[in-house]
Amino acid sequence: MAEEKPKSLGVWPTVKPFVNGGASGMLATCVIQPIDMIKVRIQLGQGSAGEVTKTMLKNEGIGAFYKGLSAGLLRQATYTTARLGSFKILTSKAIEANDGKPLPLYQKALCGLTAGAIGASVGSPADLALIRMQADATLPLAQRRNYTNAFQALYRIVADEGVLALWKGAGPTVVRAMALNMGMLASYDQSVEFCKDSLGFGEAATVVGASTVSGFFAAACSLPFDYVKTQIQKMQPDAQGKYPYTGSLDCTMKTLKAGGPFKFYTGFPVYCVRIAPHVMMTWIFLNQIQKIEKSVGL
Repeated sequence: MAEEKPKSLGVWPTVKPFVNGGASGMLATCVIQPIDMIKVRIQLGQGSAGEVTKTMLKNEGIGAFYKGLSAGLLRQATYTTARLGSFKILTSKAIEANDGKPLPLYQKALCGLTAGAIGASVGSPADLALIRMQADATLPLAQRRNYTNAFQALYRIVADEGVLALWKGAGPTVVRAMALNMGMLASYDQSVEFCKDSLGFGEAATVVGASTVSGFFAAACSLPFDYVKTQIQKMQPDAQGKYPYTGSLDCTMKTLKAGGPFKFYTGFPVYCVRIAPHVMMTWIFLNQIQKIEKSVGL
């Protein structure tokens, strides 16, 4: 009779991966937001991590590090909810089709790519609001948008630029998310199996070890796409109304011509420091949430 109990939970088993994914991502964002803010300023050419930190503290105060937090939380509530929930469902279906055997790495990578595309499509409006709010203080006073929160940013974007503007830069956002999630999700699952089966690690060591590997591959795979995405989303028209880039491909070619391939890895140390801990904390929070749910019978 005890085995029949989960059936009484109705839709919970279906929505559980999505709820858990969103909650873990939002908790991680609350911790990582200041590092993310510094990363965006570095990519916008304001100097090194130390210089950006000093300038922000001096000119804007400590609250500047949490500017855009509402958009960051909204992004996790949409993007991470969709990608982690989708990945769990996709891998479960794939394992089922594989007669219960562990998935090979390429199948995990495909699930990660798909989950990333789904998550980014859902989360792109919040991501646009986040980038604009974080970049606003770097613009001349006349060009600042002065959004007060994520929802006001979304409302203003729709009112001023139309509904489709919410997906401005969605192409590079989706591609970047596919690269990040391929690196993050596939490497985490593979590392968990390796840590448990080959190294004999306990639960805590497995989660920390696999999360570290996952964070590194997420950063290495996604930074070039993140750089292009940021440039597209924060660009402003000149006096003649012309934008500096016509699209992500044009941005890529102009960046290659101006700075070479390593230009795409501008701010990599800070980006890695930001991405890896966020990935690690997302997995750690997710693990803890699942343990709590298990202890209360959910």
